[in-house]
Amino acid sequence: MAKKNIKKTIKKKEDKITKNMSIESVVNKYPKTVQVFLKHGLHCIGCAVAAFENIEQGATVHGIDVKKLLDDLNKAIKKKK
Repeated sequence: MAKKNIKKTIKKKEDKITKNMSIESVVNKYPKTVQVFLKHGLHCIGCAVAAFENIEQGATVHGIDVKKLLDDLNKAIKKKK
């Protein structure tokens, strides 16, 4: 019984976007997040820096509220198709 709960917990953590993830990795894993990034004014999703810059860095440089961006990104990946 405990193994099932551990697996569920691990899966839930994998399905959460954090401020330390690179912008590129998030977009590659969850393509529907592109619209969220654009809505918040973070248009560098396709630039070379996106591979190295994490969400917090990108948001901070562009004056975007990191917490709100993360909330919206995580809502987007939880929505059904």
